Amino acid sequence: MSPSTTEPSSPAAPFEVPVVDIRSYVDGGPESERARVAGEMDDACARVGFVQILGHGIPDTTLRGLRAAVDGFFGLPLETKKSYRVTGANRGYSPPRSESLSLSLGVESAGHMNDFFEAFNVGTEARSFPGLDLSEDDYGLNVWPAQVAGFEPAVLGYFAEAGRVARTLTRIFADALGQPPGFFESLTDHSIDVLRMNNYALPEGSVRLDGELTGMGEHTDFGLVTVLWADQVAGLQVLGTDRAWHDVSPVDGALLVNLGDLTARLTNDRWMSTLHRVKPPIVDGGIVRRRSAAYFHDGNVDAVIATLPGHLGCDDELAYEPILVRDHIKAKLAGSRQGKANAAAVREAARVRAAAGYGVGEGGPAEGSASVTPG
Repeated sequence: MSPSTTEPSSPAAPFEVPVVDIRSYVDGGPESERARVAGEMDDACARVGFVQILGHGIPDTTLRGLRAAVDGFFGLPLETKKSYRVTGANRGYSPPRSESLSLSLGVESAGHMNDFFEAFNVGTEARSFPGLDLSEDDYGLNVWPAQVAGFEPAVLGYFAEAGRVARTLTRIFADALGQPPGFFESLTDHSIDVLRMNNYALPEGSVRLDGELTGMGEHTDFGLVTVLWADQVAGLQVLGTDRAWHDVSPVDGALLVNLGDLTARLTNDRWMSTLHRVKPPIVDGGIVRRRSAAYFHDGNVDAVIATLPGHLGCDDELAYEPILVRDHIKAKLAGSRQGKANAAAVREAARVRAAAGYGVGEGGPAEGSASVTPG
């Protein structure tokens, strides 16, 4: 018998987060250039659900101010930081191990470990929109730490810039999806937007792990789009279509962008709300510092999100049922902050369980415990 002439299959392409320069939308470039950018964004959102953006236009002085504010607050004594906890609103301080983000998907962490990060949240308030009859129950009032000089103006300066970038992205999304330029404005003109500043709170130094430890549990983001500034330090991992976890770090000058659940609903999952998590930032056996700031552009509290007609055939399953943004966000926050598993997150939970630790593949959710020896 003659030997087989079947050629071996080519290896899968390596995982990467595409880089897209959005300068033509920020600076008002020619239509041909914007069309190219919209095409690149469509490809990135369909293949990965994460993208790195350059040309965003946030000044270096604004980023330096944000970093100084983050360092100043998280450097305060724990008891001082705890005085800025806010009950019943997605605002203020969250100490380490007070949240479990995997529960926002309806999945309990295998080791019953809450997440080893601390955070401080600010965001839009109902009173930010004086012409509308909105409730602070859906938004929340900000608290500002008096002990950190310049904290409020520095954070508000970055908040405004990140919001501008988020709105630029939704304009690109509208073009990429073949929608009118103002399509997202009716969904976001009084959006619940939150800036979450994170500090991965294990002490720096050498570390001995008795098992796997979660910095921030596997989750998808709740809203339309997230704009993330982060240190160029290992930790962020994205679940690829190969069901493996992949490390992601921003290139020089880039912001990371990922889609939220509501955009996935709009496109019937043709665009992906990709699962991600943060592992403790350990380099050469030692814990190093990692900070991030995530701007969540979540949509109007009273907006109804329904799959776009042109995307009803993009999935073998039925389209998502229309959902009110208020109800979606409330269910997600009840999972992460109140420990109530989100029973509505059926598709997202299935993707977690399909990853290793719940099913087939490499990687998987964190489990076990750790002991830390500061060095």
